[in-house]
Amino acid sequence: MAEIKTIAIADIHVGERLREIDEDHAAVIAASIREIGLQSPVQVRPTPAQKGGKFTLVAGGHRLRACQIAGLTEIDAFVVKADGRQAQLLEIAENLFRNDLSVIDRSIFVQRYRELWEEEHGEIKRGGDQKSNRHRGGLIEGGFSEHVADRLGLSKRSTERLDQIARRLHPELRSALRHSPIADQTTVLLKLAKMEPALQRRAAIGWRETQDIKAVFRLLSERPVTPVSADEQAFYRLADLWSRSNASVQARFLANFGLVATGAADPQTALREAQA
Repeated sequence: MAEIKTIAIADIHVGERLREIDEDHAAVIAASIREIGLQSPVQVRPTPAQKGGKFTLVAGGHRLRACQIAGLTEIDAFVVKADGRQAQLLEIAENLFRNDLSVIDRSIFVQRYRELWEEEHGEIKRGGDQKSNRHRGGLIEGGFSEHVADRLGLSKRSTERLDQIARRLHPELRSALRHSPIADQTTVLLKLAKMEPALQRRAAIGWRETQDIKAVFRLLSERPVTPVSADEQAFYRLADLWSRSNASVQARFLANFGLVATGAADPQTALREAQA
């Protein structure tokens, strides 16, 4: 059972998050904390062996950052007993209930839940006998949607849509749209997700050029499509991972390849310079 404690913010290790911190959103929460205090504790798990913190954050990244912005040195936290996998499941469960999460971000959480489930139970199959698959401990696609709906409080239809967007939306297109108004438009995302990868890549380029989804669809109907090579696909998978990483991870990655010298600019600028 979780217990609530007041702990030092300096003792909390954040680590990799599925949802990146929006500084503007954290600033709004910080203003509220200054007025009425923290209304909902964060969740942490004890990790005494972890370098840089006695606890690791499970859920509540924006609240933790908001407390830092507000100048607080301590924070109320539910201390839960969980390993790394269980902690990610708790993070997913909490975030899927938040109203400020876009459809794209929700799809990322559902995708990660699917990956965690498959790591433990095996690959989710297409078609077949759903009852026999469940009996063997596995799931087919429809069964997975029902399972997620039951465990995470989403409707089966919502889960199916999020799962389709997560698995079929090209990484480059997802990265391009993630912080745009289109990120919360399920119908548009599903339409894009059904397209061939080469078309989706063109959609990403078109969006960056126009910031107009109607113009993007016009461009897709006019431009010829060329196949995307394996090297290009690998590049865009890496680009998507980069876009989902925080600044410290990006800096560490660049330093690993000698791309950041002493006194260098921020990681994004360094990467652009390295690609020049």
